[in-house]
Amino acid sequence: MYIVIVGGGKVGEYLANVLLQSGNDVAIIDENLQTADRLSVTLEGRYLVIHGDGCDSKYQEDAGIRKADIFVATTGQDDDNLVSCEIAQRVFNVPRCIARVNSPKNLRIFREVGIECVSSTTLIANLIEEEALLGSVSIASSLSHGNVMLSEVAVPRMKYHNNELGIAVEDVPLPEGSLIAAVSTPDDVEVATPGTLLYPGDKAIVVADSNIIDEVRLVFKTL
Repeated sequence: MYIVIVGGGKVGEYLANVLLQSGNDVAIIDENLQTADRLSVTLEGRYLVIHGDGCDSKYQEDAGIRKADIFVATTGQDDDNLVSCEIAQRVFNVPRCIARVNSPKNLRIFREVGIECVSSTTLIANLIEEEALLGSVSIASSLSHGNVMLSEVAVPRMKYHNNELGIAVEDVPLPEGSLIAAVSTPDDVEVATPGTLLYPGDKAIVVADSNIIDEVRLVFKTL
């Protein structure tokens, strides 16, 4: 996987290290020259460090954003994280964008534009540990008991359903051999019922046969 990270602070550096140790390729952008210099020396693996503004499409392009599988904004400024994710998502069509949200009151803003968001360093660390950054349909737990997997699927901004009203779990046309077991929102996790509503930015916890994971991903992309 190729991951671009904006923000080389403690969260960004930790995330970069974890992803590099897992064998991924990482590019990290930071506007502080001292931080960029330090990262260029301390990181190990296949990485690229860019000194520049992550909200500037030029620096995103320098970081190889066009080939990125995932874009993560980890700065301490919510407005910067929002803008950089918007550029990655809308200009460069990065399949998955995740933002650190420092102020809980801003969570709704990120959700409304379809950007996945996490509101604490601890939660980001948990996502990393669970390998939740390693794909559009990410393995939240490696429940490889036989051919069944528990996967976490991000709900995108929907083209064919009302994003403000959401879509009911029972209306998601999942393939046979899969079901939505729970729904994770920025504020809570709840067991899914047929009437549970999904909104952009939510995460559906799906139990599915491993050979239909790609079909599950396609279903959510085409909502």
